[in-house]
Amino acid sequence: MPLHLHHIDAFADRPFAGNPAAVCLLEHSMDAGWMQSVAAEMNLSETAFLLRDDDGFQLQWFTPEVEVDLCGHATLASAHFLWQEDHLKPKATARFHTKSGLLTARQRDGWIELDFPAKPTAPAQPPPGLAVALGASPVAVARSEFDYVVELASEEAVRALEPDFRALRVVNARGVIVTARGAGAPYDFISRFFGPAVGINEDPVTGSAHCALGPYWSERLGKSSFLAYQASARGGVVRVTVDDDRVRLGGTAVTVSKGMLE
Repeated sequence: MPLHLHHIDAFADRPFAGNPAAVCLLEHSMDAGWMQSVAAEMNLSETAFLLRDDDGFQLQWFTPEVEVDLCGHATLASAHFLWQEDHLKPKATARFHTKSGLLTARQRDGWIELDFPAKPTAPAQPPPGLAVALGASPVAVARSEFDYVVELASEEAVRALEPDFRALRVVNARGVIVTARGAGAPYDFISRFFGPAVGINEDPVTGSAHCALGPYWSERLGKSSFLAYQASARGGVVRVTVDDDRVRLGGTAVTVSKGMLE
C-alpha cells in the first residue's frame, strides 16, 4: 500500500529555508533496515516515521546513515504534518513516543512549541584536534549527552567557520555545536551544528542542539527565555525556554511537497 511521504521545511516561515525533513506516516510497523533505506533515498538530514499508537504516535528519526535518539526539526515537521493533514484537531496536543521518552507539541500563537528533555552540559576538555578541525580557538568547551558545545568569542567567528569535516568525523560525539552570544538584537545567541559522524556535515537548524544550548546560555546570561538563530546557509529561528529539566522549543514549518512512497 502506498504511504504518505511529505517534504517539510522546519524552523522556517517560507519554503527552501530552515531544515528540511521527510515525514512518512506508516500503516504498520516496519523494519529498521527498510526505514534506514528510505532515509538514505531521501538524503535529507532526517526522515521521520510516524505510526499511530493508543494515545499518540510512535516516532523514529533516521539520518541518511543512522537512527538517532532525539531530533527537533523532524518532530516539528511531524507535528505540522499531523495538523495540516487533519490527523489531529487544531487544539489537540501531539504526543510522540520516542527513544527519548514522551515528547509533545502544541500550536500556540502561530508557532509550534515542542516539549523536550533538557540536555545540560558540563565543562570538558576538547578532544584532540578539535580546534584545528574547526579552524578556531574556543573560549570554552562543554559536553552534553550527545554533543560537544564549543563557545567562540563572537557571532562573526561562528559565521565565518569553514571546518574540516573529515577531521570532525572522528570526534567521539553525535556532533559539535559551535555557539556565541548574539552581536545584538534580536538574537540572544547563535549557533551552527556539525555532525559528519552521523552523515550530516552541517545541519541547517538543529532543534535538539538547543536542548543543550538553552541550559548552557541560561547559566551564562542569567535568564530562561531566548530567541536563537542557527547561522547555516539556510538559517532558522528557534524560540527557547528552559524550564527545570525540560526545554520548550518554538518554531514554524512549511510543507514543500506531498507525495506517496510505493
